[in-house]
Amino acid sequence: MPDQQQPYEPERAVAGTGMGGQMDLGASEAITLEKPPESPDGTGPQDKPRSLWSDAWHDLCRNPVFIISALVILFLIVISIWPSLIASGSPLKCDLAKAQEGSQSGHPFGFNGQGCDVYTRTVYGARTSVAVGVLATLGVAVLGSVLGGLAGFFGGAGDAILSRITDVFFAIPVVLGGLVLLSVITSNTVWPVIGFIVLLGWPQISRIARGSVITAKQNDYVQAARALGASNSRLLLRHIAPNAVAPVIVVATIALGTYISLEATLSFLGVGLKPPSVSWGIDISAAAPYVRNAPHALLWPSGALAVTVLAFIMLGDAVRDALDPKLR
Repeated sequence: MPDQQQPYEPERAVAGTGMGGQMDLGASEAITLEKPPESPDGTGPQDKPRSLWSDAWHDLCRNPVFIISALVILFLIVISIWPSLIASGSPLKCDLAKAQEGSQSGHPFGFNGQGCDVYTRTVYGARTSVAVGVLATLGVAVLGSVLGGLAGFFGGAGDAILSRITDVFFAIPVVLGGLVLLSVITSNTVWPVIGFIVLLGWPQISRIARGSVITAKQNDYVQAARALGASNSRLLLRHIAPNAVAPVIVVATIALGTYISLEATLSFLGVGLKPPSVSWGIDISAAAPYVRNAPHALLWPSGALAVTVLAFIMLGDAVRDALDPKLR
């Protein structure tokens, strides 16, 4: 029996099968062919692929280690800028009549050997540690990235000379170098300590940046941009730097906690910050001889230093995991 012609229905459509035939589809099915693919959870159209940075931020927001460490660091930054929010007294106000006394009303951490409020000095000590850590890290990251990036991009004699210079700096013991260099400086500010950390810290970032740039400049998109006539500055700033900066950020974030610990160590040894500056290292050094009679004077600044260093190291580990493509 011959096929009868189907009446025309506006709500139906005809689509090719790709094999020379045809099949008719309902209107809802035909419209579906024109819709973008939905997301895996079925909530709506699938978003365009995320970049490395947006994907890393998405992972960080779901990482409890990052959230906890970021909250601790945010709190430290706030009290570093406005310590009077939680400490009303002066860190330099001392009363020898209260020396080595324990916790009292209004003085929860007790007093140190000079009769100074341990709580107030612990709060104000965060300003010095955070300032040294952040400024030293910025200086190390900028100097090391520029020198290492240029050496890795251009290569040649400049690269060889920089490699030998970094070998020399790596051979200098950090603490011994601090004892030698800072002992001849009479300034009582944080800048000599920051300058010393930058002086001995840039070679590590330089090597990381150099290796990352060497890897990035061999990619096809860089070779294509070079073939199209892109200048060296455009290649570095637009194509290589955004794809080579991730390892530098990871190493610098982890090193920030190390720099805070280094400042406290140098202050403890008497060559970093000196009284009347307020520093956790100074307080730890002053409380060490009286640890049996007044352990609280040593416990609180030491605990604050440990928590701060741990928070920055945990933050660096979380950033490293988020930016590492091998873990995806």
